[in-house]
Amino acid sequence: MPTTRGRTRRGPAATATALATLLLALPLLAGCQPSGSRRSLVVATKSRIDSLDPVQASRIGVMQVLSGLGDPLYAIDASGRIEPQLATALPVVSSDGLRARIPLRRGVLFHDGTRFDAAAMAFSLQRFMAIGTLGYQLSERVESVRVTAPHEIELVLKRPFSPLPRLLSAIFLTPVSPTAYRQHRDKPLNDRFVGTGPYALAFFGGQQQRLVPWSRYWGRRPANGGIDLVTLSNSTALFGALRSGEVDLLLSTGLEIDHQQALKRDAAAGRLRQAVGPSQEISLVSLLSDQPPLNRPGLRQAVARSLDRATIVRRVTLDLRSPQRQLVPPDLPGSDPTAWPAYDPSGARALYRQAGYCGGRVLTLPFTYRSDIPTDRLFALTWQAQLRRDLGDCVTLEVSGMESTTAYSQLDKGALTMLFYDWIGDYPDAENFLMPLLSCSKAEGDRCLEGNSVLGGTFWTAPGLEEELRRSSQLDGPERIALLVAIQRRVAAASPYVPVWLSAPVAWGQPGVSQPRFDGSGRVMLGELRRLPAAAAARVP
Repeated sequence: MPTTRGRTRRGPAATATALATLLLALPLLAGCQPSGSRRSLVVATKSRIDSLDPVQASRIGVMQVLSGLGDPLYAIDASGRIEPQLATALPVVSSDGLRARIPLRRGVLFHDGTRFDAAAMAFSLQRFMAIGTLGYQLSERVESVRVTAPHEIELVLKRPFSPLPRLLSAIFLTPVSPTAYRQHRDKPLNDRFVGTGPYALAFFGGQQQRLVPWSRYWGRRPANGGIDLVTLSNSTALFGALRSGEVDLLLSTGLEIDHQQALKRDAAAGRLRQAVGPSQEISLVSLLSDQPPLNRPGLRQAVARSLDRATIVRRVTLDLRSPQRQLVPPDLPGSDPTAWPAYDPSGARALYRQAGYCGGRVLTLPFTYRSDIPTDRLFALTWQAQLRRDLGDCVTLEVSGMESTTAYSQLDKGALTMLFYDWIGDYPDAENFLMPLLSCSKAEGDRCLEGNSVLGGTFWTAPGLEEELRRSSQLDGPERIALLVAIQRRVAAASPYVPVWLSAPVAWGQPGVSQPRFDGSGRVMLGELRRLPAAAAARVP
């Protein structure tokens, strides 16, 4: 989901004071903090946390916190491999693909001391399907959850679904204690979390959370004495807190481009440690494809060829993001890096001419950017200037800003001809990028009447596309990859979306902290972080 970024200016002293106030507000834990490498670490982000109930989870910041407090059934490692976590093996799927049995780990305890078992896992999945913000991710694919043995569950699927283990790696499906959530079966429990993860929640507030190692954790214990997660209100405060040494680790979410560039330089000079995670966020332009003028495929193709991604990425993101010509991140199976046409002003001009423009008649396209995200405005103005330079006699952008929440509410009303926004996958699989943008449950020809295509603001579909999308989720291996590539090529030919750039999560750590690492879902592995002896801290690679 997109993150709102502020620009309030604060000096380093004010930043340090505000952060110190936050940390002092945290309650004292029983006993003394462990010394040396076991002391707690301060991790800063801009993501305010209003609820730690997995049924409420939808934003990056919440997912990061939950990754320390809970365990998924499966995890994706840094190389993209699926690893059992609370499951002990991959699902055993029936011959018709409609039943998946999952063996569960024994000897696991929730943070309240109660036992994790199949009944607890079923309780958590059923609760998520019933009231989860992202409950559709499971309920659209799973008919029911059954307990088949004390440590085995069975998922009855509505149709075969090959990415099931990847879906079950989503941290919002982490189990919660049925005892602790008994009174909240049908409503969120926002200010607590009782799960099975390596950390237990010691304190919760919107601007701070304290995580302490869970002494009875079934797996590898954290290498540190705890994590203090703090939220600062704007990019300048975050930047200043890291530069002043008030925080040990800073996550890039909500950090403005100029601050990211400065921290990248610091890392290159050996003053910080930097880690880059897998890309799970695509920025794109939606084109309203069922109304003039962009109901004409030739004009949409012209727009797709009119975008000079290399220039825009260099000027707008200072090359901190990468040009993107597909809807699937490049490290996922089914990726096709050249699906969409490259920048081609002569080809674009020919298409505009075929549509009756150029040479005295200029196509004016209303373009909306999210006014609360500074990078968006710069992108809009840069593209507008690039078009004026290269194709000014054919096309022009009429640029206007709109607050992001308002813009999203207008997409399915057909009120925005073109909108620039982001899509972030909930789990790392091509299906989670194509279905949310392209799926259509009711159509007339190439016009979508109901479905995700409407919610995405394009109202576009094609005969047989929905069937191809569903079939791609039932296949595996090379056959699936070939179909995913074919789907992207088909969509690119119609261009209801124009991909722009790809963003990767970044973390910067102090020299006195170990090198941060990301897992395959794009989250920092908090349990690996530790303080280093002075001699090691002086050697930043």
